[in-house]
Formats: sequence, C-alpha cells, structure tokens
Amino acid sequence: MVVDDDPDVLTAVRLLLKTRVKEVVTEKNPDNILPLLSENKFDLVLLDMNYRSALNTGNEGVYWLSRILSFRPQLPVIMITAYGDIDLAITSLKKGAVDFVVKPWQNNKLISVIEEALKTHKKKEKRSGRDELIGESDLMCELFHKIEKIAPTDANILILGENGTGKDLVAKSIHQHSLRNGYPYIKVDVGALTDTLFESELFGHKKGAFTDAREDREGRIIAANHGTLFLDEIGNISLQQQAKLLSVLQNRQVTKLGSNEPVAVDIRLLCATNAPLQELANENRFRKDLIYRINTVELIIPPLRKRGNDIILLAERFIKMYAEKYSKYTLELGDSAREKLKHYPFPGNVRELQYIIERAVVMSEQLVLESKDIVFSPIESRPAVEDDLNLNAVEKNAILRVIEKHNGNISRAAKELGITRTSLYRRLSKHDI
Repeated sequence: MVVDDDPDVLTAVRLLLKTRVKEVVTEKNPDNILPLLSENKFDLVLLDMNYRSALNTGNEGVYWLSRILSFRPQLPVIMITAYGDIDLAITSLKKGAVDFVVKPWQNNKLISVIEEALKTHKKKEKRSGRDELIGESDLMCELFHKIEKIAPTDANILILGENGTGKDLVAKSIHQHSLRNGYPYIKVDVGALTDTLFESELFGHKKGAFTDAREDREGRIIAANHGTLFLDEIGNISLQQQAKLLSVLQNRQVTKLGSNEPVAVDIRLLCATNAPLQELANENRFRKDLIYRINTVELIIPPLRKRGNDIILLAERFIKMYAEKYSKYTLELGDSAREKLKHYPFPGNVRELQYIIERAVVMSEQLVLESKDIVFSPIESRPAVEDDLNLNAVEKNAILRVIEKHNGNISRAAKELGITRTSLYRRLSKHDI
C-alpha cells in the first residue's frame, strides 16, 4: 500500500513496482488507511509524512505510523519524506518505521529499500517463530537455560508437564536450536496409534505387508533421518510397542513391515508425556530400560499457575495475535481482567489461556478487556494441585471461587462462606487478594 496525497507520486510508484509485486494499492487520503488494512493483507506500506497540514511538519506521518502499527504491529512501514524532514523521519524510525526514503528518489534506491525491508521482516517472522515459547518467571528462565545447554547436544530428552503447558513448543525449540536444525523435525502422537498403525507409522511398510498396504511407505523414523523425532504422549504406548521402539533405539536400525532388510538411521529423539516420572517407573506400565534410553535429560515444564506474571505476559501476547487475526483495533488488558487472570488456577494451562483470550477478543466491544470479558472454560475442572493440601491455599481458593461466583459482591460472598463481612475483609488482606 502506498499512501501519499500527491497523485504523481502514486502513479510513479505504481508503474515502478507494477512488474515486481502482485498488487500495488494507492491511497491519497490517510483516513482510509485503517479500513484498507482491514480488507487487505499487505506485505509493506509506503507512507508519506505530510498531508493536509500547510506547515508540512511531518507530524501527520508519525501519527498515521502509530495508527498502522497499533492495528498491524508486525507490518513493515517505510516513510516517504522531503529532505527538510529527515530529523522527523529519524523520529519515525524510533516509533517503529523500518526505513525512510527522501523525495525525489532514485528508482533503484527505492527498490533496494523495499527489498531490504521485506528481507528483514521475513527474518523477524522466522525468529518470532522460534520465540513462541515465552516467559520471564524464575521457573521459565531456568527452563530456557537448560534448553540452551542441551539443545546443541545429541542427548535424548524426556519432556514432562501437564496438558497444555507447551511440551510441543519446547520440543520444537530444542530442534531449532540444535545442530540438526537444517534437517527434518518429525512429530508423532504415538499415544493415539494402535499396534499395527504404530509399526506402520514409525517403521514404514512394504507394499502388501498387510491388507491396506497398497504401496511402499517410508516410516516417520526414516523420514527424520539426520534430524529430530518427537514422540508425543510416549507414556500411553503399550509394553509391546515399547519393546519394538527400544530395539530400534538400541540398534539404530529400522526394518519396515514386510521387509527383512534393516535400514540404518541417525536421529535425535525427543519424547513427551503428561504422566509423572514416578508413574513411568512402574514396570507394569513402562519398561525401565526404555526410560533410561529416552531420558538422558528430563525437562519439566511448570504449570501456568506457578509462573506468576507470565500469565499476563502470555495474555498480552495472545491479545496482539488475535486482534490482528480478527482485524480488531489494538486491545488492552484492563486492571480487573488482570486480577481475574492472576487468581485463576488454569487447569488447562497455556492452551486454556489462549482459548480464553481468543474468545474475549472476538466478543469484545470496547478497547479495554475487563473482568466481564474473561470467561473461563467450562471444559476444564480446577486441579487438585499439591498446593491445595495446604490449609491456607484451600481457604484462599474457596474465597476466590465464591467472590468470583458473586461477581465481587462482598456481602453475598461472606454470607455464602458463613462469615461476617469484617472477617472476609480480614481474610482478603491475609491472602493479599
């Protein structure tokens, strides 16, 4: 999109880029910028710094830059400026523009600036893909430190954590920061495979190996050769499946169903389960020799309820993501919404938070999300976490549930709890609610 109130500039840019890009949308009136952003998926914006103002201060350009970035935070914007406004153009860089060009420009220079902006944007997108796993809590910083240490090695890793904590993101991060990141990353949800499917999916098969084997098929292990194989829900596979997997890991060879010829494989193995390690140690359920084989190093992902302010950090990340997805203006998280999120135990962890925020963004009618916009999932039940064995935690959770039930009405909450308002206020202070 090119925005400039000079029709000659718009015509010149359109003709220059006509054969180089799929489409050039030109606009003279900056008031139409946001509607155009809502209707189109632009890769880049060229934005003039001066419009109706007789003073030509460039402030309009800075203003519209901020509006664009509030609506599409990741969109690259290149400012168009006159020579006398270079100081303002530099200010626009500090405000989020990726570059600026001075009128009149050399065509080659403009093309070079656009190409560089798009190249940089693609690198950022790739990097942001690596940064999906975010957090600032002590527990997450410790996890990041461990990932940095073990990712460059070939150690097999067992990733432990509750459902929804992001075990697949941890696995992907390990692969991306490993020496194998130029080779395949193959994920298999082994917990959902029957015995026949398990062998066919992992080891592959020859044509005619079983009834539906109409052609040769390469298994996931061979597909991951020289790369990383991630086996999700490893705790749910049968003892028979465990024996077959152990044989492959020990011999570093795979034999397809219907074949007698073993194929050598070189993989880095990552496994994940929501089952506690103590449960896996039960030999009636899981082979100890396989545990030792897959668990050179174990990583434990903390539940969201133990990550403190990461809840708000993630919520704000999801708000930006879904505001862009659903073409909403930039939304903010209000104080009442923050408090409601902070005091909820999130049995569904990050996955549940993501669902809650997506729903809130879709249903929002204001620019600020408040407590009423945060609706917790009826699918999840509150976890019987180890902290609940502590009487103080039990009391605090009971108070929070009742207050939430009565939408913050202290009198009704006190009545249901069977205590006076004064006693309830005292307990609120005690638990820092």
